[in-house]
Amino acid sequence: MKKLLLTGAVALFGLSNAQIAKGTVYVSGQLGFSQESNNNTDKKVSEINIIPTVGYFVNTNLAVGLGVGYKNAKTTTEVNDSQTIGNITTTSVGKTKDINDAIVVEPFVRKYWTIGEKLYIFGQLSVPMEFGSGKDKNELTTTVSSSTGTPATTTTTTSTSVDKAKSTSIGVAVKPGLDYFLNKNWTIEATIGEFGYNNKKYDIDGAKSVDNYNFGLNLSTVTIGVKYVFSK
Repeated sequence: MKKLLLTGAVALFGLSNAQIAKGTVYVSGQLGFSQESNNNTDKKVSEINIIPTVGYFVNTNLAVGLGVGYKNAKTTTEVNDSQTIGNITTTSVGKTKDINDAIVVEPFVRKYWTIGEKLYIFGQLSVPMEFGSGKDKNELTTTVSSSTGTPATTTTTTSTSVDKAKSTSIGVAVKPGLDYFLNKNWTIEATIGEFGYNNKKYDIDGAKSVDNYNFGLNLSTVTIGVKYVFSK
């Protein structure tokens, strides 16, 4: 009976003593683009992020690393408004843009636990930081028409206004995940959910910081990626 249990355990867990050696280096990262157009609100939202990552195993199954990259988010809204008060009609046509750029710096430490010859679970603790700048840009052509007088009068003006603000964001995040080695150099990894806290503040007189708490394991927040391992 003991022999049978031992055989079953080996079949289930495989070579569970497989380890990732000290001194191993890997490269990974995030590359994403998304765009959504809402014809009901004449609004278009696009996002881009490029964040390469390098990790180094300072001990068996224990890695430290750093991600450095760039994020951009832009919301464009088409404007076509008309308002009549008495004999005066005001029409505004154009667009507004909300643009946010940020440099991302994210140091992290990641601990692996072996559950099979090629399969690992890990927990990652990171300190994500973003140093951003945002601007609201309005490009409007305004036409004011009056039906009084002979002849009727029309005045058209074109204006562009830009409001800028810098921001700083810092947080702490814990992510659980799985890592499967396809071979000695390539792996597929997935993170499931996130537990963390983030504080963001705009560099504007009188502005207050914004706190965000995120806790949960949610399939909608699963991320899947690949990484290259420089095996020893």
